[in-house]
This record gives sequence, structure tokens and C-alpha cells, in this order.
Amino acid sequence: MPAGGRPTVRSRRLGTALKAYRLAAKMDQVEAAEAIAAHQTRVSRIETGHVSARPLEIRALLDAYGVRDTEVRQKLEDLARQSKRRGWWLEHAAHLRPDYVDHIALEDDATYIRDWQQVLVPGLLQTPAYTEAVIRTSPTYMEPERVAQMLQVREARQAKIEEGGVTYSAIIWEAVITHPLVSADVHRQQLLAILEAGKRKNVTVQVLPFGVGALATVTSAFSAFSFESEPVVEAVALENLRGTSVLEGAEDLAAYANMYDLLRSSALAPDASAKLIRGILRSTKD
Repeated sequence: MPAGGRPTVRSRRLGTALKAYRLAAKMDQVEAAEAIAAHQTRVSRIETGHVSARPLEIRALLDAYGVRDTEVRQKLEDLARQSKRRGWWLEHAAHLRPDYVDHIALEDDATYIRDWQQVLVPGLLQTPAYTEAVIRTSPTYMEPERVAQMLQVREARQAKIEEGGVTYSAIIWEAVITHPLVSADVHRQQLLAILEAGKRKNVTVQVLPFGVGALATVTSAFSAFSFESEPVVEAVALENLRGTSVLEGAEDLAAYANMYDLLRSSALAPDASAKLIRGILRSTKD
């Protein structure tokens, strides 16, 4: 069962895929249950992600659905095993919101991550000082030891990018660069860190300029994730007042993939973005 008795993003991804293949085979849950010698409720709970299917069940279901592609079969079996794997972040789970845990799990599994931010520097690019400054401005008080834990989690999240384990693309509105929400010194160090990150082969940073008009206001911040060798968007995490919501529906994914492409095509090229940031650094130098 997924940790904590609630669906995880991994178990939901597995369930969604199995449901799609069942529907394509024009089978109902009762027929699917017969293929694994189980009750219909077992199939229902697998498809909603409340339980993770065992590899033997996956093989039997895919046989029944007529799915012969060996890569697909292996992918789903691997996902079933991963859904039970204990991630590094679970050591901190008692201090993290469940939606934040889901976001971290998506990052950990991803091969491609795309971030759009129009207020803050994306979390995967933030310096510890910037992160701490943002936390301190929150209307909700956080104990010093918990702040330290959050900084530790943020550092662990960034490790995958630093190690080259994911292709990362960030688009940041110009306001984030030119109108700091933190002290001048923290902001300056943050801009330097963005420039350094942009030098990595697996990282692309672009700035969306003011000149594009209202495009930056069309959608709030979001992260898009891909889990295969091709950058097809398979999950989107949206930031909101209550935390983070994960979208996995086909129409939602297509809409946000198209939105990111529009933002990227409207943003300055990486070299031009770095030039803009360097110019701001020069203008603010003591």
C-alpha cells in the first residue's frame, strides 16, 4: 500500500496507465478482476492509486488488455516497484505537507523538468539564503529547526540537477530578476547562482521580458514533468494558496505543455537572458 494509506504520485501514474489500457481494450473492471483472480474493488483501488499492483498482476492485466510492447510492460513493472520504494524525502515526511511530498516524488522520477515562475526564483535554483529569506517572510511562523529541515530538503532536491540526473528548463519573468523580494545582497548572490546554474549542460534558464505584455499573467507558476527519454509532459504541479495540485489528465497536460512552449518561444534566449542578468548585477554593484 502507498505510504500513509493515501495514493502517491507513483501509484496514481501506474493506475492511470493501467486504466487507459483497460479502456482501450474495451474491458470493464469486473472482467479485469477476473484476469487477476481478484474482486473488482482490487482493480478499482489499483486504478485510483490506493494500492500498487504487484508485477504478476500487471503482467496478467496487460496480457488481458492485449498489450505486448515489451518496453511498456517493463516500464509499468518498474513503476510498480518504484511506488513501494522509500524515497530519501520520507525521512522528512513528518515535517512536509503531503502535496509537497508528491512534488518531490515527481522531481525524483523525472527525466525532464520545466519550471515557470513569475514571482519567485524557482525552488530548484534557489540559494539557501534566498530560500530562508522567503520562508521568513511567510505569515506563518516556522520554528528555526524546521527552517533548517526545509533548507536541507531543498538542497537534496537540487542534487539531481547538480549531478546531471535530469534535464532542467526554467523560465522566469523579468520582474523576478529586477524587483527583488529579498535583501539586495541575497538577491545579488541569487542572480550569480542562476548564472552558474545556466552553465550546466543539463540546465537552461530563460527570462520572459516585460515587453511580451500580459503573457506572464495568463497562468500562475507551474512545473511540468516527463519520465521517459522523450520530453512529453506526463504530470504538472500547480502552486496555489493551499499548496500544490498535481494534474494528470490528458487535456490538462496538453494545455500546460502548449503554455510552456508559448512562454519559451516568447522568452529571451538563454544567452540573452544571461546577458540581462549580468547587466542587472553590474547596475547594482557597490
